Amino acid sequence: MKLERVEIVHIALPLVTPFRTSFGTMTTKDTFLLHVVTDAAEGWSEFAADPEPLYCSEFVAGAEIVLRDFLLPRAAALPELTVAALAPALAKIKGHELAKAALETAVLDAELRAYGMPLATYLGAVRDRVPAGVSVGIKESLGELLDDVGRYLDEGYVRIKLKIEPGWDLAPVRAVRERFGDRLPLQADANTAYTLADAEHLGLLDEFGLLLIEEPLEENNLHAHARLQRRIATPVCLDESLHSARDTASAIAMDACRVVNVKPARVGGYLEARRVHDVAHAHGVPVWCGGMLETGIGRAPNLALAALPGFTLPGDTSASGRYFAEDITEPFVLEDGHLRVPRTPGIGTEPLPDALRRFTTARRVLHGA
Repeated sequence: MKLERVEIVHIALPLVTPFRTSFGTMTTKDTFLLHVVTDAAEGWSEFAADPEPLYCSEFVAGAEIVLRDFLLPRAAALPELTVAALAPALAKIKGHELAKAALETAVLDAELRAYGMPLATYLGAVRDRVPAGVSVGIKESLGELLDDVGRYLDEGYVRIKLKIEPGWDLAPVRAVRERFGDRLPLQADANTAYTLADAEHLGLLDEFGLLLIEEPLEENNLHAHARLQRRIATPVCLDESLHSARDTASAIAMDACRVVNVKPARVGGYLEARRVHDVAHAHGVPVWCGGMLETGIGRAPNLALAALPGFTLPGDTSASGRYFAEDITEPFVLEDGHLRVPRTPGIGTEPLPDALRRFTTARRVLHGA
């Protein structure tokens, strides 16, 4: 393939309800799509981060500059553009995994469309549908939390994840356990809100039989997470601290995590995400697919990844209606607690022209005419 044109499409979709975590509250999914045109096919992807660098160091405006000035010139210089050749071509650019993932995914979508191959087949998926969990943000009251959890369970979600922070941890977990019972698959996500000094307090969560506690301490501190794991029974799951398969291998060797959350954008794309899966699976460590409040463009490839054999826990691959009254693609709908894995070529979906037009805030050509 030859790269002919790359366009960035900024979008803003209102969330059905505000989503609050330990690092802020979101009311709108404000990001961009990347549209790649080659001489063989077209591809789409979604940038996973936000306008401000609060959850991670990358952000929308910065990623656009990195793509325009550093990543796309290297991709365009390749004699033949393939997803296998792309990562080595971008390797000298330090970091910027989410921007790299956006480019890799769009190129991969185009390449697979040219071959007529679904992403699920390319990655090695073994399931046609995957179980869906749901992430529940921090609420104003326990009553509001219990109402939301009850509604999600009525809709069919098979696992509940509670966002927690200091001052909102033991009480909401206890309330959910008491209302919905010990058999409910339940986990907590701290988004780096605690320190090792909170180990004794976090140990109080052990009595609730959680599947895991996700990223309780500061990002990238594997040593501290390993020390915490020695002091609590609840399995530690790492998210923000894992940027590659190498990081994952190190974390497992140190016993810094006993569960792995794979977010493809965080590790630079679906090729590295598959390597992370392979490393964890080889060590017998459970894997699940995290979410970044994606539109259908980001949700579709995550479902393909979540169908790999090592993904043994329900992920945050919720239905479109969990976040959006209207998506920019055909909606992903919950069926008996599961979502179907796309099986058409490429990532398995594309924007609906009318919806994309209504939710687009700006468009710019980054490469080509």
